Amino acid sequence: MSDWNDLVSHPCGRGRRRTYHDRHRRTARRGRESTASVAVPTFDRPLDLSRAAARLIAPATRYVVVEGNYLLLGRAPWSGLARLFDLTVFLTAPRAELERRLLKRWTDLSYPDEYAIAKVRGNDMPNVDLVLEHSMPADVAWESR
Repeated sequence: MSDWNDLVSHPCGRGRRRTYHDRHRRTARRGRESTASVAVPTFDRPLDLSRAAARLIAPATRYVVVEGNYLLLGRAPWSGLARLFDLTVFLTAPRAELERRLLKRWTDLSYPDEYAIAKVRGNDMPNVDLVLEHSMPADVAWESR
């Protein structure tokens, strides 16, 4: 894809439920049981991509905060993750506010308005709807305005 017009025509599928790999669940399980550091992925927002094994979690680490849209999704393979968490928190906002924030995210990263709109409507908001409709209850839920 040579320019942003190509990106608008073929929005990236990152962040879609089907991009999940079961190896992430296996890594999380190993991390709880390991006596060695565990490599975990991070997300590079400006480049809109995951970086595999980008961070090491030391065995002495007591708490790990994990963030992600699908971590409470009540569908396989995601539904298997819930038992790995000691505490879950679900953060949300009204749908219109989420859409506004997502558009701002992409434009703040210097993406053209047309790309931001296509990305939000074609990928981000369908993800919002999936998560809002199919997530398991969290221990704590908080809605911002």
